[in-house]
Amino acid sequence: MAVDERARVDTETTFIDTNLLLYAHDTTESAKHLVAKAALEELWRDRSGALSTQVLQEFYVVATRKLSRPLMRDEARQVVESYSTWPVVVIDPTVILAATRIEEEHQLSFWDALVVEAARISGAKRLLTEDLQDGRVIEGIRIENPFTSVAERG
Repeated sequence: MAVDERARVDTETTFIDTNLLLYAHDTTESAKHLVAKAALEELWRDRSGALSTQVLQEFYVVATRKLSRPLMRDEARQVVESYSTWPVVVIDPTVILAATRIEEEHQLSFWDALVVEAARISGAKRLLTEDLQDGRVIEGIRIENPFTSVAERG
C-alpha cells in the first residue's frame, strides 16, 4: 500500500488510468491522442499526476503487443521509467482486498475497482479514464472521461 511521494506538490492529485497513457502514445487515434497528450502535459506541468504499478504494467503490455503500431520495448520501458517519477501506488495484497470490496459495493469489474482503490490511496480527487461513468463519484473520487467531447463529435 506504499505510495512513492516523489514529485508531489500541493495541487489536486489526478490519478490516470491506463487508457490515457496509451492514447498519449498511440497516434492512430488522432483525436484521443491529442486529448490524452494535453491532459498528461498539464499533469506534468502541475506535478499533480499519480498512477499505480497496475497502470504501468498494463501500459507496457498493451503498448508493445496490442496497439496497431506497437511501441518498441525499449521505448515502452522509457515511458514506464519516466512515469515512475510520479507518485506510484504499489499494488499489494491489502490494495487487492480493498478493491474486492469496492468491486462488490459499486458493481465494478475487479480491474476498475483496483484502479479506484489505487486512486483513493494516492489521495486523488479525480480519476481520468474512459472506462467508468463520467461524473460518477466512487470512494470520494470524481470520474472524468477526458474523451467525452471526442466521442460526441464522433
